[in-house]
Amino acid sequence: MDFSYPKDEKLKSKKIIDLLFSEGKSVSKYPLRLVYIAHEFEGSTPLKMGVSVSKKYFKHAVDRNYFKRVLRECYRLNKPILTEHLDAKYCIMFFYQTKEKLPYSEINEKTVQLFQKFAKTIQQDNDPA
Repeated sequence: MDFSYPKDEKLKSKKIIDLLFSEGKSVSKYPLRLVYIAHEFEGSTPLKMGVSVSKKYFKHAVDRNYFKRVLRECYRLNKPILTEHLDAKYCIMFFYQTKEKLPYSEINEKTVQLFQKFAKTIQQDNDPA
């Protein structure tokens, strides 16, 4: 299993990020939210992922950066849950949406639940039932 988060997996394109906000679908598991869209892009990676922590909830950049690091680490360690269920390329944005400063263990647990919910949603969307 690959537990890396290489540069080509990072979502940097302003066009794709705008597309995510305008046309993306969403899956939530409090306090996390995942906005995703199926999108073809160059490269062999099945995912492009970005993280966001709102300035509304955390005024200090130090706090926002901490939670962004935690979200990236949770993604990196639980990425196989996502990649084993994908049949197309996806761009996803990962949000932390609460004022509470939750411990890493709880955020990681919620990340696993969110990724499983996302995988289930993807399978339901792709089933022609």
